[in-house]
Amino acid sequence: MLRSGFAATLVAVATFSTMLFAGGTTADAQSFTITSKNFKDGELLAAKHAGNNKANPNCVGENVSPELSWTNVPAGTKSFALVMVDPEGRGGLGVIHWVAYGIPGDVTGFAEGEVSKDGPKFIGGKSTVGTTYYFGPCTPPKTGYHHYTFTLIATDLDAKELPPGLSRDELFAKLAGKTKGAAGIVGLFGKP
Repeated sequence: MLRSGFAATLVAVATFSTMLFAGGTTADAQSFTITSKNFKDGELLAAKHAGNNKANPNCVGENVSPELSWTNVPAGTKSFALVMVDPEGRGGLGVIHWVAYGIPGDVTGFAEGEVSKDGPKFIGGKSTVGTTYYFGPCTPPKTGYHHYTFTLIATDLDAKELPPGLSRDELFAKLAGKTKGAAGIVGLFGKP
């Protein structure tokens, strides 16, 4: 009896090892991922995706939000939150460019330009400059390339559970213990 149990364990380990090294694992094949058709992770954002604010000479773009899509959503996800941050902004204190949440669990992305204004597929939070929708890079001159990090968070909260206008910190406090996983993508933008 002990021998047959040991043999069964060996067979199970060998089968798992074969799957692992043959690329058949579900962990790699089903990683929660966010991507964009407009830029690859670690590449430059186009000028049209930069912010546009006549009062700020660093905001020289068209403020067109990039296309974003996601796959392999964690089981049990009811809604998503999405935050865009420039950690090098304000001299290293960071700039929150976009806070969105209440994105329904069946949404798989946003088209290019879709979140450049408030819309029905998300609840707008509050960015550093007070906007409730996407606000693109406004990198100051001679500060190099900044890393604009888009973090998508899967949650088990209903899409309409949170009120509008939350800051990133307020949102994170509400999400504590309610997350299912996260995925990220980074776009670069700057003026060397």
